[in-house]
Amino acid sequence: MSQTSSSPAFQTIKDYLLKEIQSGTWKEGDAIPSEAMLAAQFSVSRMTVNRAVRELTSEQILNRIQGSGTYVAQHKYQATLVEIKSIAAEIRARGHAHRSRLHELSATPANEQLAAQFQLKPGCSLFHSVIVHFENEVAIQVEDRWVNASLAPDYLQQDFAVITPNEYLVAAAPLQGVDYSIEAVMPTKPIADMLHISGKEACLVLHRKTRSQGQIATIVTMWHPGSRYQFTGSF
Repeated sequence: MSQTSSSPAFQTIKDYLLKEIQSGTWKEGDAIPSEAMLAAQFSVSRMTVNRAVRELTSEQILNRIQGSGTYVAQHKYQATLVEIKSIAAEIRARGHAHRSRLHELSATPANEQLAAQFQLKPGCSLFHSVIVHFENEVAIQVEDRWVNASLAPDYLQQDFAVITPNEYLVAAAPLQGVDYSIEAVMPTKPIADMLHISGKEACLVLHRKTRSQGQIATIVTMWHPGSRYQFTGSF
């Protein structure tokens, strides 16, 4: 493809990438061609392509994942409270210390209820994790997550003491869509014990289902002590 004489080569490539995204050719979570492929397509150096990709990444149009590729970034879900990001990153952005404690990490065949939620056949493999997240040594979230094993086959091999499930899944199953709901619920005894709260303290509970590659990727329930956590957003 030839570039226009009035535009620098990197801008021509940048405009092309934007056009493909805005037209819907590439949707949220889709991988774009590699820098080598784009360099060959436009007969330019990889450095030129890199500048176009780097600028679109800084503008949050693209998301570059080291060792995986470059993807169309998700839209920011302003005021929906569910911008998909790592709780560890949220905590560190506040200047606080994050750590996590793994309570369960296992593989299991989907029962009829989970299979229906994932739109899979009963017996298909799912992964299940239960992790407690701490902010400055105070428990603020129990993350109870089910994962479509076909989309994240290495989930059980991750060290969730050093990486959050979200951080792994962003690379393994880039987000295409999300459904969620929030409610106030009294905790079960296991949840109350993990959060170190009274069973009489209501929790803010976020239920979230994510989609990737045309499939249900994860179903997660996140429990937060009502006295320690709030959801925020802005228009």
